[in-house]
Amino acid sequence: MKAAFYTGNQKFEIGTCDVVKPAEGEVRLEVAYCGVCGTDVHIYHGVMDTRVKPPQTVGHEASAVVAEVGPGVTNVKVGDKVAVRPLKFGAPHPYDKGFNHVGKNLKFIGIDSAGAFQNSWTVPAYTLHKLPENLSLMHGAFIEPLAVACHDVKIGRVKAGEHCLVIGGGPIGTLIAYVLREKGAHVYISEVNENRLAMLNELGFSTINPVKENLLERIAELTGDAMIDCAFEVSGSAPGAATMTEVVNVRGRIVMVAIHGGEKKPVDLFKFFWAEIELLGARLYEEEDYEEAISIAASGAVPFEQLITQVDTLSNIQSVFETIDNNPAGMKYLIDCQN
Repeated sequence: MKAAFYTGNQKFEIGTCDVVKPAEGEVRLEVAYCGVCGTDVHIYHGVMDTRVKPPQTVGHEASAVVAEVGPGVTNVKVGDKVAVRPLKFGAPHPYDKGFNHVGKNLKFIGIDSAGAFQNSWTVPAYTLHKLPENLSLMHGAFIEPLAVACHDVKIGRVKAGEHCLVIGGGPIGTLIAYVLREKGAHVYISEVNENRLAMLNELGFSTINPVKENLLERIAELTGDAMIDCAFEVSGSAPGAATMTEVVNVRGRIVMVAIHGGEKKPVDLFKFFWAEIELLGARLYEEEDYEEAISIAASGAVPFEQLITQVDTLSNIQSVFETIDNNPAGMKYLIDCQN
């Protein structure tokens, strides 16, 4: 059995994974595909070395086939195709108010414990969601990021007919745009990378390059001066943080999707007072978001093939991460975890 171990210093090494027999309430999986998340890239760059303990397998955007079930497992059976919701809930805490997906004692499988970049992976049974027959395992690897997008849109309380702006047209931003389209919203995407803009235009989205166009004027033109009902900040950039308060209308909502770490970024707090704007944080997903993601994926509403930049083998994972660093326009990279 093969696994890719992050060893630090932007290096992966291929080694042998342990085949862990599932205990009560656990399931052993044969991992099919695992997408490379932005978090995995942060790990690769050493940003999370205080949390990840090299050498460690990482990866969490996984589709798989059930290989073995432990005692007491009834929600899946051997042979089922599944997607993994990689959250390990800790003990409840008063701070959480019942929202265990962002609880104080939450652990993230694939960061805080072994992840999916391996042939065989044993996880809690409650993390598994069955995939329908018409959804391939390759496309099943999109369920985790698509669930992120479903959760973001749910937090934004988006209704049909509303004007929505996605700031940042990367993988998550693009999936948010598709979920917004499913909700019947008018969707606009702000993106600075020309290659991504070309792809988004081919996919039928209205796009704006804020480097070449006046974003506020263009939004006003597109919305008949109504501006934006709900903006999604997905860029993680200072210009994105500055823009989000400028584009929304009275009682507009801003959903903070990107992780804004490091240096402080200026935000016009006066705008929140003046127009009664809401700022909403969105992190991870809940069980219902996975089920919605599976439903959207199975409907064929998202052209996954057009969002896949590269599929490569587990043995070539080092090369894949190096390619990502050299291709800022790339969308979704998938690792075939059986080869």
